[in-house]
Amino acid sequence: MRTRPMVDRPLIGSPAPADAPVEGLARIGDLLVRGGVAVLSGAGLSTESGIPDYRGASGSLRRHTPMTYQEFVSDEAGRRRYWARSHVGWRTIARAQPNTGHRAVQALRASGRVCAVITQNVDGLHHAAGTTDAVELHGGLDRVICLGCRQLSPREELDQRLHAANGRLEAAGAVANPDGDVELAPELVDAFRVVPCLACGGVLKPDVVFFGENVPRARVDHCFELVDTANALLVLGSSLTVMSGLRFVRRAAKAGLPVAIVNHGPTRGDEHASIRVDLPLGHALTALARDLDPVAPSASEQSLLSD
Repeated sequence: MRTRPMVDRPLIGSPAPADAPVEGLARIGDLLVRGGVAVLSGAGLSTESGIPDYRGASGSLRRHTPMTYQEFVSDEAGRRRYWARSHVGWRTIARAQPNTGHRAVQALRASGRVCAVITQNVDGLHHAAGTTDAVELHGGLDRVICLGCRQLSPREELDQRLHAANGRLEAAGAVANPDGDVELAPELVDAFRVVPCLACGGVLKPDVVFFGENVPRARVDHCFELVDTANALLVLGSSLTVMSGLRFVRRAAKAGLPVAIVNHGPTRGDEHASIRVDLPLGHALTALARDLDPVAPSASEQSLLSD
């Protein structure tokens, strides 16, 4: 992907001051006790698994612009660049393991406190943690779709084919971006061979929603239904900068549902939040899940929450 300047859309409204950690988590705990809480998760939930976010202090948008749908479908060189970089970066995504935040969400889902999980992430870590009914709003990097015949196939299968065609590419010190690619030397990109769909010879694309591409309407409608039938919405690790996630916060607020946000820094949804907590997701969610279990948070967690 080319590196291009990118201007994020500004946050709307004045950022609400964050609740004190102990009080904020206690109020979120009250929502969970009542049950029926829908979760909307973002890239901030996966940073503790070694996957960077887009817009945080070290977010990848500070270094590069992600692939757009328009560039992918119209530019053969752009597709080659994407697949070359993704062939290397995919290994980092594939090796990533669910962290304590993902496991806490699954514990809350299993206990019935959480009624639904919608994730903006494409890393598959909610599913890996056991939340197999989590709705992957933007798709998943573990699958590939043909733009011609629409056939789905496993990413591992494509990875083996790309390895056979190109060998094992290396990028020393490279850090994978949330969309699964890394920076590569131009000469490696230029020499990279892209493989076609085995069924029809068409163009293969990861089964994810690229920037500039629409989320399938049926998937959006399903997520609206999950929010509409919930008693509250809990946002975890998302800046809500893009409308893809923000629309669910607006939907919940319009319906009069409590909206709670746990995120590092302000979000575009702060004006709709009745509760906002600024804490690392893994520690915060583990404390919540243990408190509802009920098991008291550890001494280290209590120290974190009282900072």
